[in-house]
Amino acid sequence: MTPSYLLAADVGGTKTEIAWGHIAAGRIEIVARRVYSSGDYATLEALIDDFSAALESAGHRIASSSACLAVAGPVDGDTASLTNLPWRIQGATLAARYRLHAARIINDFEGVGHGLVHLAPDELLSLQAGERHAEGARVAVGAGTGLGVAVLTCHGGRYHVHPTEAGHMDFAPTDAVQDELLEWLRSELGHVSYERILSGSGLTRVFQFLMECGYGLPSTVLQQAIEGDQAASVISALGLQGRDPLAARALDVFAHVYGAFAGNMALALLARGGVYIAGGIAPKIADKMADGRFMQAFLDKGRFRDFLTTIPVDVVMNPAVGLYGAFEVASRLAADTMPRI
Repeated sequence: MTPSYLLAADVGGTKTEIAWGHIAAGRIEIVARRVYSSGDYATLEALIDDFSAALESAGHRIASSSACLAVAGPVDGDTASLTNLPWRIQGATLAARYRLHAARIINDFEGVGHGLVHLAPDELLSLQAGERHAEGARVAVGAGTGLGVAVLTCHGGRYHVHPTEAGHMDFAPTDAVQDELLEWLRSELGHVSYERILSGSGLTRVFQFLMECGYGLPSTVLQQAIEGDQAASVISALGLQGRDPLAARALDVFAHVYGAFAGNMALALLARGGVYIAGGIAPKIADKMADGRFMQAFLDKGRFRDFLTTIPVDVVMNPAVGLYGAFEVASRLAADTMPRI
């Protein structure tokens, strides 16, 4: 039987990863895959044109493929706009332009939720084994440019993914330092959501709070680097290496708030199927995620501590999980639109 070919993309403001292939026996078989700098293109169509030309030079065509694009921005039906680029994306327009079998646009973190089924065991870092229920609710949480949350519920043996905006819920401090952090952030931002802390810019804010409120002084190398675009990366690196005590403390605060938020989501969903920590930051600070501070805050829920010890918690170490999710949705789209005989 000829496989149904699939076009999948994880579209972000910084980079776009796009691939073409199919799913065989539950496994994604990628024929062609490329990563582009999104800012180099005026439109998504211009980027896809480049990919399509490269594909054709290898003897393949994306025409008749089923496509799914996971987009870092709000999705309204068939249309999405990127948060950090002036791109407007419409599924019907793409389907007509490239003669696709069908096309669907989803939120990027919805893509993460769909991609979990394709992760191998060695692509997960276990923070707590717990007692996984085969069809229990799952939640995927991920700090990166922002804070994404997706909820997964199982019906008829298949997980359905529900995108949320839970990252914008009110930040709730859990100790005296976080009380002070909330007041500091409120004076700058007004409303303080979890995303204001659990994101790349959020880590930089935590560091600046500690510095301005007298919790320590940065090293010379960090003081020079903190003004650049890569401040969060430098804070993470020097903190993990133990080369800057203030950066290390910022990471401690970040991990504690992250764990508390993930524990809140586990309680809200009764996530007996597991909590998955995705996003761009967690794999880069895996040692910090695994040092106990994250799980300490995750479990610190008073009378529900014992329940939370039964919840499996894993860090998703493969950054392509969103692309995997786009493949999964494209595959389902192909099956749903295939003519019945």
